[in-house]
Amino acid sequence: MANDIRSLCVYCGSSDGYVAAHADAARDLGRHLVENNIRLVYGGAAVGLMGIVADAVLARGGSVTGVITEHFDAAGITHSGLTKCVITPDMHSRKAEMMQHSDAFVALPGGIGTLEEVAEALTWAHIGHHRKPVGFLNVDGFYNPLINMLDQMVASGFYRQEQRDALVVAKTPKELISKLQSAVWPDVTKWVR
Repeated sequence: MANDIRSLCVYCGSSDGYVAAHADAARDLGRHLVENNIRLVYGGAAVGLMGIVADAVLARGGSVTGVITEHFDAAGITHSGLTKCVITPDMHSRKAEMMQHSDAFVALPGGIGTLEEVAEALTWAHIGHHRKPVGFLNVDGFYNPLINMLDQMVASGFYRQEQRDALVVAKTPKELISKLQSAVWPDVTKWVR
């Protein structure tokens, strides 16, 4: 069964990071989103990998929905070229708004904020709040330690194998989009028996 992914929520760093391959992957993902007619939904900033992926989509005529908090908007980091900008009062409502506007969720390299956001998307899938695909663009093995931790959770009885298997992990944007389109999140209860 194929997923009709028309919008992809991308969680990623608000800084560029030190590895050029991370910025290259953000640009490449932006290009692939436009080629596949997928709208970008992201945190709304003009800085870091966030700004890079948004710029890549906009430069090719794609659609970008940015969701940013009042606090960050007041700090002047909101991207000025967004197709649609949603300003929320706080981070909780920001994440809920991003989820509402998205058909799937992906983490590019980033920091603790990126980790927290993708963990929430996984948690909400885990408890049945949604069954949308969740994945990682694992550039140069960036997410290997987290993927190993998820495997340890399965081995220890805290995470279901079916959900771990449904998690999309890809090395390239092309592979990522293809896997997201065919991913099926299992309909299982939260508790591991």
